[in-house]
Amino acid sequence: MSLLKRIMTVLLSILFLSSAVPMVSAEEHQKAPDGTPVVSAHSAVLIDAYSGKVLFAKQESERLPMASTTKIMTALLALETAAVKDPVVTVTDEMVRVEGSSMGLMPGNKIKLSDLASGMMMVSGNDAANTTAIAVAGNAPEFAKLMNARAKEIGMKNTNFVTPSGLDAEGHYSTAYDMALLGAEALSNNQFAGIVSQKQISVKFINPDQTIRYGNHNRLLSLYPDSIGIKTGFTKKAGRCLVSAAERNGVKLVAVTLNAPNDWDDHEKLYDYGFSLLSPFTPDTSLFDLKVPVVGGMVDSMSVVPGAVEQISLTKEEAEQVKLTVELPRFVYAPVRAGEMVGTARYRLGNETVLEIPLLAQQAADCPQLPKTKLQKIWDGIKALFQ
Repeated sequence: MSLLKRIMTVLLSILFLSSAVPMVSAEEHQKAPDGTPVVSAHSAVLIDAYSGKVLFAKQESERLPMASTTKIMTALLALETAAVKDPVVTVTDEMVRVEGSSMGLMPGNKIKLSDLASGMMMVSGNDAANTTAIAVAGNAPEFAKLMNARAKEIGMKNTNFVTPSGLDAEGHYSTAYDMALLGAEALSNNQFAGIVSQKQISVKFINPDQTIRYGNHNRLLSLYPDSIGIKTGFTKKAGRCLVSAAERNGVKLVAVTLNAPNDWDDHEKLYDYGFSLLSPFTPDTSLFDLKVPVVGGMVDSMSVVPGAVEQISLTKEEAEQVKLTVELPRFVYAPVRAGEMVGTARYRLGNETVLEIPLLAQQAADCPQLPKTKLQKIWDGIKALFQ
């Protein structure tokens, strides 16, 4: 067989084999048969930040090391402490005697406690985390107790903090689900949310008198238009870890991946999936035209208006199934202050209440004034003499 015929035979064989293999689109590579995204992470979760509802989960309750995403808790405690009193911290050698990433603290530096949170969230400063722990609690073990107590308040049932920075340590672990709860809680702190949403931030040092600008390690702020933070992490033991959040059209989501070789891509997939599911649910409170009878007042009835409406997100199917019940007393006794809560509008999905709106008195309902007694008139006259 000539060389040309041999080449042609090989080419035809390759063409035949390739035609027998079904072509799979890039989109199909990214989704499982049920339409959920396929992620590289060992453990992952996506939740609605408002309700905590789980939208996607993969081994979300497995206890794993979480590296520097630990600093979300450390920064949150720093900011919550600073909200009461924001002390100036004098940095000591003990505080900065820690390995790994750093915001460049040196013994003798003076910096506000709240600014240490910026160093943690921007450049993952282990020195900032250790300094915070010692400044707030005296030492890292005592600070870990505060971290675990706060975790319990949040509902993190499979988490144990040992270090303030997230450096690997025996017994230091969490889960993707618990870290999502922490992320949502931290975002409810406006100062925390403001820090983690910035691509760069300036930190003022008191000693020496200088301002240093730090860049954010969270590349998702540039990669995904709806990203609003939160924190990256990495150690050899934990792998690449990422807790992030994104918001679009009133829907806020929190995603977590632990030990994820391709975490940026994982989070983009998760958010695209989550935003395709949820829409903001905003009840039409303009339809409320409610009155309640008043007993013992100067008016026979009073108008009732809805109070503040919380933001929630629902799927299209859930929004169609929501039922409204209005709970008002048959009557109220005067006096009633304007703005006083007199009832509740409750939106239910099955047996679960997904939204409650307080119903408030639109105007005051006062009691009629009784005629003054002779003694009251005498007392009014005496007071008038001294005015």
